[in-house]
Amino acid sequence: MRNPLRLAPLFLASVLSGGFATYAAGQTAKSEASPTPAQDTPGYAKALPIALGSTPAANSAASGRTLMFPPNAITSREIFLTSNSVAGGNAAGTNARNSAAGNNRNNSGGIPHRPGGNIPGLLTVPTFAGAFAAQGGPSAGRVFPYIMIGNDPVLGGTTEIPANITTVSLNLLDVPTVPAGLFASVPFSFEDVFTDSPNFEEADYTSGHHIQFGDAVQRAEFFNTMGEHWHTVLEPSVVNRVTIDIPRHVQVQLPDGSIVTVQSYYVGQAPDGTEFIELLDLLFNALYFNQAVNDINANNYTTDAFNMQAWPNTFLFSIDQFGNKAPGLVLGFHTYIFDPTVTPEPRWIFAFSSWISPGLFKGFQDVTALSHETSEALNDPFGNTAVPRWQFPGQPPTSKVCQGNLETGDPVEVLPNATVSINLRERNEVFLYHPQTEALLQWFEMGTTSDAISGAFSYPNTTALPQSAVPCPQ
Repeated sequence: MRNPLRLAPLFLASVLSGGFATYAAGQTAKSEASPTPAQDTPGYAKALPIALGSTPAANSAASGRTLMFPPNAITSREIFLTSNSVAGGNAAGTNARNSAAGNNRNNSGGIPHRPGGNIPGLLTVPTFAGAFAAQGGPSAGRVFPYIMIGNDPVLGGTTEIPANITTVSLNLLDVPTVPAGLFASVPFSFEDVFTDSPNFEEADYTSGHHIQFGDAVQRAEFFNTMGEHWHTVLEPSVVNRVTIDIPRHVQVQLPDGSIVTVQSYYVGQAPDGTEFIELLDLLFNALYFNQAVNDINANNYTTDAFNMQAWPNTFLFSIDQFGNKAPGLVLGFHTYIFDPTVTPEPRWIFAFSSWISPGLFKGFQDVTALSHETSEALNDPFGNTAVPRWQFPGQPPTSKVCQGNLETGDPVEVLPNATVSINLRERNEVFLYHPQTEALLQWFEMGTTSDAISGAFSYPNTTALPQSAVPCPQ
């Protein structure tokens, strides 16, 4: 998107340093009032894979360890630019390796798959490979390969993928008393509406009846070439419910070597009365990875599955190199966790997404982040699919606000009509969901026409992107 959340590739790594910290004289904590999320631009992070055992995991949010500001960075968001890809052989990596071999269930439907997926050398989800030749721009004629989750569309058949969900509740330490009505406990009270959302429940689309949202988008891409009963179905299961302590302040070592105490969360109330949290990305980075490792060790997360953490109204903020709050909020990302010391290499496909209560952001609500990350993971589970460099919609012709990856949610998230409304009924309850429209594979091909459903470049709203991508100006 147009803000720094998407202007550079963002990667994920845990960065807790050992030992307790002391902070420099005169640099003390600032306790600030709750911000209004609408004043910050929401978006998503592009996350590099992270290796098991690459960094020490935190046993407690209140451990007193120092968070390291990324070297040579302007904001802490650039911690996501730090890649630690070599396992260090600590207990977390070892335990995960020991459990990985028994980590796969053969949950494919009509098409048989090898228990470890179908990429030799990897223990991961079922995938299929394809390629397209760019039809326009400076990359015209160049062939771009891709790997997607599921079974080859031409062969047809249904592939079932477990969706292993850990719901995260928060226990805010030293919660402020102003404004009134805030509570230390922030439960993930959205489990029913989360698992009953279009990402997991069936609805009707032009690409098929009684199907899931991600499946509908995939079928739209391959509608004119797919075989009979081609589906990629997520089977949701809440595998863990955890509560994580969040300290009011943490210590951060800045690029100049000084150590400062920083406010780690801001809290406020959404219009519907639920609490929202803005959480320091450096702290979240350690907490999410620690929990993911715990779930891998417990066999809650499996290599044949789409594994995810769901957090309640939790949006990640950054600080600058001086310890001040920086603009922009992250609502989700997808990546994978891997163990490079084992053959075949285990890869746990993973996503973080926040539930988003209504009224906090314009164009982002309930499962917008979940749908965004789910479709992107289905299209590019390993996050490394290169495509011709494309310009973000709505930019001036000479703008170089561009990307060169198959992030299907990004071209649409900047549009005023990014989401669609889907009503679903569960017993006597009806809920209006707002998943995000996705760019189809054909949009990235830069052709004058599309061979997707109805000649579309986006779906389910086929008018969101009326033509293919504009090449990035040279």
